[in-house]
Amino acid sequence: MKPASHLTHGEIQEYMHQVFGTGYSVAEVARTYGGAQKVIYKIDCKNGFACVLYVWDLSRNYFQEEVLNDPAFQRSYGSHLFAMNNRYLRQHGVQTPALYDLNNKKDRHPFDFALVEYIEGQKAEAYFHHEDPKVQDELFHRIGSMLSNMHAIERDYYGNADFDGSNDRPCSEAQRKHAEMSLSYAFEHMQDVRESYSTLLDKLYELEADIEPGSRYSFIHGELGPDHILIDSKMQPYLIDIEGAGFFDPEHEHSFLELRFGEFYRYLRNNNLDPKRMMFYRYCHHLSLTAGGLKLLHRHFPDQQFAKSLAEYHARCAIQIATGRNR
Repeated sequence: MKPASHLTHGEIQEYMHQVFGTGYSVAEVARTYGGAQKVIYKIDCKNGFACVLYVWDLSRNYFQEEVLNDPAFQRSYGSHLFAMNNRYLRQHGVQTPALYDLNNKKDRHPFDFALVEYIEGQKAEAYFHHEDPKVQDELFHRIGSMLSNMHAIERDYYGNADFDGSNDRPCSEAQRKHAEMSLSYAFEHMQDVRESYSTLLDKLYELEADIEPGSRYSFIHGELGPDHILIDSKMQPYLIDIEGAGFFDPEHEHSFLELRFGEFYRYLRNNNLDPKRMMFYRYCHHLSLTAGGLKLLHRHFPDQQFAKSLAEYHARCAIQIATGRNR
């Protein structure tokens, strides 16, 4: 077999023996693609066991510059956040793949890596076109119940699960600052955004000024699309890519869910949310995804068409909100 690019076959075998015992001999290691912030390999053993190797290698992160310079990205990258949120979610009955072992010693390599439970199944997005509506109905009700339980975990200050303190600024301010940076990046690379820049920026300030700061914050995933929920063979949902989870305005999560789940958002809807705050966060998501798509495009993300389409679609959405007309 070909060695994984981060750890050699011998290193992976040694690691598996340390964690699981000598009965776990590695048969195959295969890179899986799709993630933008960590590298993932599936490990198959000769005894039929399988698990996943996560690698947090900043040099292979498509948003390396932002992680180093943008506090908003620093809060969603790193093995320490993964381990903390994995423990926190599982303690509160929210399913996410088990963390078997985390190596953050950096004694042999300049990156952290971990062995994580492998969930055999598909991502939730695969069920958007499932042929049996009863299966769809059951599954998305389960997802809705899981998210309701997670969002019911509340406290009166925002931040990471281990943050113990108070906040002197509203959480929407951090989101607005991130949106400003996203808009500036898009201004440099998209003609439509450049032409509408002042209108787009004014709309951001207008939407922010229209909301009142929250006083209770929910535990949210932070970037929860249907590609971040795995469905196992028993139709049970598991959250993945959990590094950015923490306490924040629930409208941040729900405005993203509404974007990503489309008609299936009806299973996830919360009718007690502030519509003005929902609109503010939705607009911020459009700006962030415009810049995010451009950065993936410029940084040679494997699926270039996806990156291009992502940027173009969300730029159109943001311009439509800001100008009140289709482009």
